[in-house]
Amino acid sequence: MTQSVVVQVGQCGNQVGCRFWDLALREHAAVNKKGIYDEALSSFFRNVDTRTGGDGPDIYKGKICSLKARALLIDMEEGVVNEILQGPLRDVFDSKQLITDVSGSGNNWAVGHKLYGYQYRENIVEKLRRTAEHCDCLQCFFIIHSMGGGTGSGLGTFVLNLLEDEFPEVYRFVTSVYPSGEDDVITSPYNSVLAMKELNEHADCVLPIENESLFDIVNKINQMISSGKLGSTVKQNSLVTSSAASAKTLQEKPFDAMNNIVANLLLNLTSSARFEGSLNMDLNEISMNLVPFPRLHYLVSSLTPLYTLADVNVPSRRLDQMFSDAFSRDHQLIRADPKHSLYLACALLVRGNVQVSDLRRNIERLKPSLHFVSWNQEGWKTGLCSVPPVGHSHSLLALANNTCVKPTFTELKDRFMKLYKKKAHLHHYLQIDGMEQSCFSEAVSSLSDLIEEYNELDATKGGPRTDPSRLKIAV
Repeated sequence: MTQSVVVQVGQCGNQVGCRFWDLALREHAAVNKKGIYDEALSSFFRNVDTRTGGDGPDIYKGKICSLKARALLIDMEEGVVNEILQGPLRDVFDSKQLITDVSGSGNNWAVGHKLYGYQYRENIVEKLRRTAEHCDCLQCFFIIHSMGGGTGSGLGTFVLNLLEDEFPEVYRFVTSVYPSGEDDVITSPYNSVLAMKELNEHADCVLPIENESLFDIVNKINQMISSGKLGSTVKQNSLVTSSAASAKTLQEKPFDAMNNIVANLLLNLTSSARFEGSLNMDLNEISMNLVPFPRLHYLVSSLTPLYTLADVNVPSRRLDQMFSDAFSRDHQLIRADPKHSLYLACALLVRGNVQVSDLRRNIERLKPSLHFVSWNQEGWKTGLCSVPPVGHSHSLLALANNTCVKPTFTELKDRFMKLYKKKAHLHHYLQIDGMEQSCFSEAVSSLSDLIEEYNELDATKGGPRTDPSRLKIAV
């Protein structure tokens, strides 16, 4: 079994991380009835004997004593981290896993990246090493952050660079929450584009998520419940957006439902690494199979179902509907329509009682309606994990490397240029040591190059399918 470490940076990163750990504990508790520390738990948790004082030794294959998350919590304000430490998850983290400051980054990428980055560099490296030393086989770092603020975008991408320097062999998966057009942070286009350059160069895979899409999904589920369409057929606690039955007894916060969707994305993504299955898919296989060109590593994710009907004996028709939903706009975690864009590759991670034959049947059914790039017509990667999510009989996470991410990046560039042409707010960034105007021009040029690479691929869509010429052997 392999282990992964979660690095949550900034307010958004820590709030999403908090939901992830909550739901992960709930999921393992549902499966692990005997309270034994097993390999599934070891992928994200250590089992520590706290009675000996201090850190205490790790205990393998015994009763669960005290679970500690393999995590590093970083925020340059104390608010969210303090809230976590006073909440039900306080025992899952200890002070050696936290790095906080009091003043925040003031929605300024340069403060997070250049100022706090260098100030906290040694501290971050030491804590990362300590966390890594507790792993037998460290496979992956997950970074959770937002792109619009200062700490998430600036310090988050600084940590990404550190990980590449310190642990070059370990995969770096980044979950990035992109700001919406109605974002309340005026400088978010600057922060996002500056962060994009770092993501282009230093991440193995990026899962972009848009606030607007999460908001739409939450609204859609709420409307269906309140309109009575689903009536009594929806199982309690089965909503992807709900925290019911989790450790939280306090009033749900407004973003909890949205954060739960992202947390469920990470749970489904790592399910094969944690549980048994007939077709296990390792995290390194995602990067290996879905990223044909190093910079085009942005994967569009969609989750289905978003709620579960009451009867668990699922007719195959409804199973087929789950696969159809995964390719519809309504279930995408960014506002995009992959069906009408070009696929470079696609992964289907299925959980629950689903057979390989169901997978094959649905791939054959959907294939004619999807446009795959000419040199990778069979670009499907599949994974089957036998343990379903809590409250569901089965679920599907689709990860598409698709040119439909381009409009998100183009819109971001347009919003950046509106500010940059006027040189608005630039002085806030340029007064930070080490920050120069060339950082902005390099960042926007990196983003333009990325958009151009997607344009070139899109231009091949609909062209004739040419099989590569084979070697002719003279007889």
